Amino acid sequence: MEPTFDERVQQVVAQIPPGQLATYGQIAELIAAYGCARQVGWALRRLVLPSEVPWHRVVNAQGRISMSLSREGSDWMQRELLLAEGIPVDEQGRLPLSRYRWLPPGASCGATSDALPC
Repeated sequence: MEPTFDERVQQVVAQIPPGQLATYGQIAELIAAYGCARQVGWALRRLVLPSEVPWHRVVNAQGRISMSLSREGSDWMQRELLLAEGIPVDEQGRLPLSRYRWLPPGASCGATSDALPC
């Protein structure tokens, strides 16, 4: 049986090592769901917390935590988890994505449409 969209997202996100980041769009492209960055975000929001899936390592293409009241505090939890891994995050949720960007084995810089320069 084929894995569901959420399972495919979780399988890729589970590969992101501590101290590294990916974007929603990058995850979408890695599971061949081009243009589905928002759906990746929703798949991660459906996780029951705490989760073994490192959802907190996925951020938006601007290198920011998506801050929102609708996240019911998970945005601040994400900030604290990233800080604990040594990734600097300011009070507005901005972080140095290009410095901490995860490239899966075999990938090259610019491999995704929202990729930042290496």
